[in-house]
Amino acid sequence: MLAVLCVVLFLDGMDVSMVGVALPSIGAELGMSESSLQWLVNGYVLGYGGLLLLGGRTADLLGRRRVFLIALGAFAVASLVGGLVDDGVLLVLTRFTKGLAAAFTAPTAMSILTTTFAEGPARNRALSIFTVFGASGYSSGLILGGLLTSAGWRWTFLTPVPVAIGALLVGIKLIPRDNARAEGGHDIWGAVTLTGGMLLAVYTVVTAPERGWLAPLTLASAVVVAALLTAFVLIETRIAHPLIRLGILRVGTVVRANLSVVALMGSYISFQFIMTIYLQNVLGWSPMTMALALLPAGIVVVVGSPLVGKLIDRYGTERLILASMVSLSLGYVWFLVTAGSTPDYPLAILPAMLLLGGGFGFGFSAIMAQGTDGIDDAEQGLAAGLLQTSGQVGSALVLAVVTAVLAGSATPVDLSGFRPGLNFVTAVAVAGLVLNLVPLARRARRG
Repeated sequence: MLAVLCVVLFLDGMDVSMVGVALPSIGAELGMSESSLQWLVNGYVLGYGGLLLLGGRTADLLGRRRVFLIALGAFAVASLVGGLVDDGVLLVLTRFTKGLAAAFTAPTAMSILTTTFAEGPARNRALSIFTVFGASGYSSGLILGGLLTSAGWRWTFLTPVPVAIGALLVGIKLIPRDNARAEGGHDIWGAVTLTGGMLLAVYTVVTAPERGWLAPLTLASAVVVAALLTAFVLIETRIAHPLIRLGILRVGTVVRANLSVVALMGSYISFQFIMTIYLQNVLGWSPMTMALALLPAGIVVVVGSPLVGKLIDRYGTERLILASMVSLSLGYVWFLVTAGSTPDYPLAILPAMLLLGGGFGFGFSAIMAQGTDGIDDAEQGLAAGLLQTSGQVGSALVLAVVTAVLAGSATPVDLSGFRPGLNFVTAVAVAGLVLNLVPLARRARRG
């Protein structure tokens, strides 16, 4: 059963990195600008993040096995359609649809895992293995993306189809049946207001540099975003079966884990976006060369993740997350300090990718463990969905800001044109470091 869950996470990681490698080729063939290309990333993560909580809640109510298998089938169909379309807008819509499907597979897989393995060493080991497969998928996607993009970017969309179908057929056999809960309900309006608010927030940030931050349309869009998110909070406080039981946010470790995953994933995905565009469009590297340049980070995650379970048992999640944020922040700072106008790979890029791999590999599993520890089995889907929502929506918003910052600059001819975006990425990681340093510093002072 764990193997099936790991294969699906492998598929998700592979799909994200393959499409990332193909972005410049897609843009060249379909005539999409950088601000349009970011929607191929954000369309997926917003569909994913916007409905993750509904996906987790649906799994808790209707049965995890049923929801997982249906969503996996929908993911395969959306992947197939994405490889066949010829229009940039339609391509973004297929990515959004895949995100919607993943919004149900991801929290369901996590809740199957956390309800199957008891809290403590067993769950920590399972989470470590789970993370290894995600990292392996991401690393494999970089290499496959480089190879497949050379043959044609459409193969980066079509390749996940047989993997998803295979996982579906095996999952039907191996995932244990569970009983749907009779009580409860779906918070459809909560999902609509949250997803709508996040989509519009990203759209507002991305289009603001062109329209102007104080332009009437920008201000009106910001007002609608505030109204939608306010409506979401009001709905959650009044509905009988909310998408988010707001009381879960009174748990300090849950809040800190959700903010930490925003810093971790938001900075990492945005850095990859910048490097993908810079290495291929400015330096003229081939997709394969670019993929190999970024691969060391994934290798570190694959090698280090199996150790995370034992490290959590020995040192606890707080110290491990703090160490990962230190590694992450050092990676970005090292790159900024050593890169110059044209970074040298052995001096600037390789050390940065090794540090980023260490930060992600040791941080992700520890954050997942911290955010689900002490939560009742009935709300494991909610807790897992909340963490993944924070990671995906946070990534979309950080990437939207980075895209807006870059859009406000002249067309870059060297790395200096990307530095404003890199500075923001670094600031996000440092904020995650400070967030996790403060509680430990307070505890040390009291002791």
